[in-house]
Formats: sequence, structure tokens, C-alpha cells
Amino acid sequence: MAAAPQIRPDADVLDPAVLRDIVTGDLRMTPEQGLRIYRELPIQELGHWADARCRHLHGEQVRTYVIDRNINYTNVCTAKCTFCAFRRDGDEEDAYTLEVDQILEKIQQLVDIGGTQILMQGGMNPELPLDWYIQLLTAIRDRFPQVHVHAFSPPEFIEFVDFFDPPGATLADKLRGVMKPLVEAGLHSIPGGGGEIFADAVRRKIGLGKCDAEAWLTVMRVAHELGMNTSATMMFGHIEGAADRIHHMELVRQWQDRSIEDFAFDGGGRYMAFISWPFQRENTPLGRCREWGEGKGDDLDAIFPGDAVARLDGTGSKTDHPEFGRRIRMSGASDYLRTQAVSRLYLDNIYSIGASWVTMGPHIGQAALAWGANDMGSVMMEENVVSAAGTTYCLSEPLLCHLIRNAGFIPAQRNNAYQLLKVHEDGTAPDHLVKDWSTQRASRLHVENDAACGDGAADTQSVELTVQGD
Repeated sequence: MAAAPQIRPDADVLDPAVLRDIVTGDLRMTPEQGLRIYRELPIQELGHWADARCRHLHGEQVRTYVIDRNINYTNVCTAKCTFCAFRRDGDEEDAYTLEVDQILEKIQQLVDIGGTQILMQGGMNPELPLDWYIQLLTAIRDRFPQVHVHAFSPPEFIEFVDFFDPPGATLADKLRGVMKPLVEAGLHSIPGGGGEIFADAVRRKIGLGKCDAEAWLTVMRVAHELGMNTSATMMFGHIEGAADRIHHMELVRQWQDRSIEDFAFDGGGRYMAFISWPFQRENTPLGRCREWGEGKGDDLDAIFPGDAVARLDGTGSKTDHPEFGRRIRMSGASDYLRTQAVSRLYLDNIYSIGASWVTMGPHIGQAALAWGANDMGSVMMEENVVSAAGTTYCLSEPLLCHLIRNAGFIPAQRNNAYQLLKVHEDGTAPDHLVKDWSTQRASRLHVENDAACGDGAADTQSVELTVQGD
């Protein structure tokens, strides 16, 4: 068992010698040190150290991707998140819940192109009983035993507890009562959706009707106890302050420590990956807030409201600034890369950091491989939630491999456990088989609903990708 990293609060985290100890895993940053490198380390230097940490963990050569399909089985949802353009109440014309046969057809299309995993999430639909989920998972397992089912985010599980009212004295007991039959029916792992920002002041503003951080983290701890791996996510670049991002990472790291200590040597699970991305504003209520600096009387030399409220321990109060929640500070490419790089250095107990090319575009996703990311995520056949906010890109497998190779690495297809399935070194690699690259250009997934353009609503139809297999 590896020795625990040291914690040296008085160390100068900008000192290269200290950063080298962080890269090797001998030193763990404190929240104060994490915030300092976010604010003070030049972005190129931050990228250098994050890349060094990534290479220490993952080697010099291979960077990975997965072929999966994001199936959003319903858009009916009890939550009213202000950043979401996907949800529906249930009585709208475009509200939907997929039939089991429709979901099976989507999985068949995935299998036909060599896909290995489905990411299945939805709105929190009170009309669906527990038996519906069990029957769905059983049908998937029986027909596609080779497909990994990565499904149902923590907020969905919290609503399952509310909808199905399982017995139990504690939330963890109730979660076990819901989770165990789903695992028995074919659930393999849980995605990190609904993480957003853990700080309570932020979460209460943007995630109306969604579970708090303690509940989110408890879902994942129970999943780890039951032997499932999970991922963690963070959506930033809205009303939060920089300290909120570090606090979010700190909670993930703390709860990962607990899961590893309590379950890892008894067949338990853990957080395998951390993925962060900036808020996408189109068609969302939160996106209608003015950016800081655009409002009359805004003083850019004054502190951003989110920073005035944010605390490294998550205890900030909405009353600490009168404009908190009324102004947003969007994140561009440099802030995205800076935040991802900090996550690679801070989360010393998380194996994988995923690039968010889906929201940032292919070339920023490629650059992310030099700012701490080891994984390019999914060649997605379908995406509905982020695309409803107008900013989703899509890539073919050859183009994704091409981006990884041009960044100086060997592309490799992986599974959910980050085991390598195909390392693309020779002439049979997907990108090496392309004769005409004009057929492989990146495109945008988002399609506006013509009937709804007047009020800014978004079409939730999926857009299919052609993925070239070996």
C-alpha cells in the first residue's frame, strides 16, 4: 500500500520543488494552496505541471477514448434547474419517455459499430415505478450482456428514494434498498451527473429541487460500498466563485479517501474519473442573467459576487453580496484549461481526468491533453441534454483518434474500467484508414426546433453519428 502524501500547509506551492512533489504524489495540496495555483500560476506553467502529473500516472504514450451512447430515457423532471434547457414538466408536446424497445434499438445500433457502453440518464420522472427500471435493466442484460450499463446519476437515486419509499432508518439504508435490485438487474456503475457545484449557496440558486452535496456524495459512497465504480463532475463558469471550485474538488477528494479506506480492499468501488466543463447558457433561465461587467454600474475592479460569497469550506451565504445569483461569469477556453489543470494536480486520488471536447469543441479538447487530461471521453452516437443548450459538438472515431495522435499520443479505445481494448498503432487504426478527411469534419449536434424558435426552446431530437470501427 502506497504511503499517504504529506500535507505541508506552509509550503510555497509556486515553488517548482514543491510542485515536483505534487507531481510525484508525495505532497497533497491544501485548499488554500489549490486556490493559490488557480489564481497565481501562469496558465502555461500550470499546464506544464498538470501534464507532468498526468504523465506520471498514465505514461508518455497512450491517451484514451470510449465508444458509448448517451441515452436520455426521459426528459420529464421534477427538478427545475436554472441551467437546464432539456427538462419538461410532462404535459408539453415534446415531453417524452422512451419505450424499452426503443432503448434496446439504440443499444443495438451502438453494438453494431463496436460500442461497449451506454451512459443512461434522464429527468426525474415520478410516473416511472421501480419495476420499470428493473425490467429495463433486465432486458438490456439479457440481450446485450457484453454492454456496460453506466446509468442513473445521484439526483435520480435521491428521487428514487422519494418516489419508491424503500424501508430504512437512514438515507444510506434507503439507497441500498433501491440500488441493490438495480445492481442485480444489470446496473454496473453510476455516472457523476448532477454534481454541478457543491457549495450550498450556489446549489440552492441553480439546482432547484435537486439534492444537496451531502446526499449526492452519500449516493456515491453507497455505490462504492456495493462494488460499483463511479465518476465525479463539476459544472462551473456561472454564479460560483473560484473558491467554490476548490471546495468542490476537496469534497470529492475527501469522500474518495473514505471509500478507498473502507471498501477498496474488500471488492468495493471508487471514483474512477473527474470531468469538468463550463456552463452552456443558450436556452436556459440562468443564461439570461447578465455577465459581470455588462450591467449598468458594474465595476470590473470590484469583486465578482460569486467570489464575495465563496468560501473554501463551502459556508458562504447568499447574503454576502446583493448581486449574488444575478450575475454570471462565463468561462472560456483559458479558464476551462486552468480549472482542469488544477483538478489534475488537486485530485491526487482520482485515476482519470476527462477532456470536455463535447462542450469546448475538438481543438480545445485536444489542447486539454496537455493540461492534465488523459482521456478524450466518448465518440458519442447521441446527446440531448447539453445539446439542448446549443453547444454540443460531435466527432467521428477517426477524427477523435486523429486529434489524439496529432497531440503527440497513441489513441486507444478503452472500456469503463479504463482497460485498453484497442491500441491504434498500425495502419489499421481508424484515422489511418481515412482517404478523404473532408468527410470527417467536426460538426455541431444542436438543432433548433423551428416551431419553438420564437421563445428560445430547444429541440431535443438526437443526432446520430457514424463511427468507423476497425
